[in-house]
Amino acid sequence: MFQSTDFLIYVAATVSVVLALVLHFEPRCGQTNILVYLGICSLMGSLTVVSIKAIGIAIKLTLDGISQIAYPQTWFFLTVAAVCVVTQLNYLNKALDTFNAAIVSPVYYVMFTTLTIIASAIMFKDWSGQDVSGIASEICGFITVLSGTIILHATREHEQTTAPVGTVTWYVSGDSLKGAEEEHLITIHNSDYYVQ
Repeated sequence: MFQSTDFLIYVAATVSVVLALVLHFEPRCGQTNILVYLGICSLMGSLTVVSIKAIGIAIKLTLDGISQIAYPQTWFFLTVAAVCVVTQLNYLNKALDTFNAAIVSPVYYVMFTTLTIIASAIMFKDWSGQDVSGIASEICGFITVLSGTIILHATREHEQTTAPVGTVTWYVSGDSLKGAEEEHLITIHNSDYYVQ
C-alpha cells in the first residue's frame, strides 16, 4: 500500500513542506507564527499514525503466523515512526513553550486530525468500499467534532489578566509585574487594614 503513487506523492509533499518549515520558516517566523511549529507537528503526526497503523498490521500478520520481521518494510516503518514521534514531540514542546496552551491545543488537534484522516484515506483507501452516505456521515461527524473543539476553546474563560481585589502588585523596572505569590511577603487578611 505504501508503494502506491498517490501515497508516495503525499509523503513527498509532506516531507518537502516539513523541510521548508524547518529550514526556512522556523528561523524567520517560528517564534511569532503558531502555524510553523504546529504545521511541522501535524504533518509529522500524520506520517506517525500511518506508520503505526502499518506496524500494527505487521504485528497482526506476525501473530497470525505470517512473520513480518524479515521484511525491510517493517523496520522501515518502525524507523519512520520513531523519527516522526521524536520530531513531533520536539516541535510540540517548542509550540507550548512559545504560545499559550489554550491556543496550541485546538489548532494542533484540528490540523493533526485533518492531516491524519487525509493520509490514512490515501494510503489505506479507507473510503474505497463505502457508499456516499457512509462517507458523508463520517465527514459530518468529523466537522462536528472539530466545530465542538473550536467552540469549547473559543468560549472558555480566559486567564485573569488583572489582579483580583485585595491583592498587592507592583512594577519592577517599569515593565515586569510582580505579585504577592512571587515574593515572600506578609499577607494581612483583615479588611480593616486595606487602604482604598
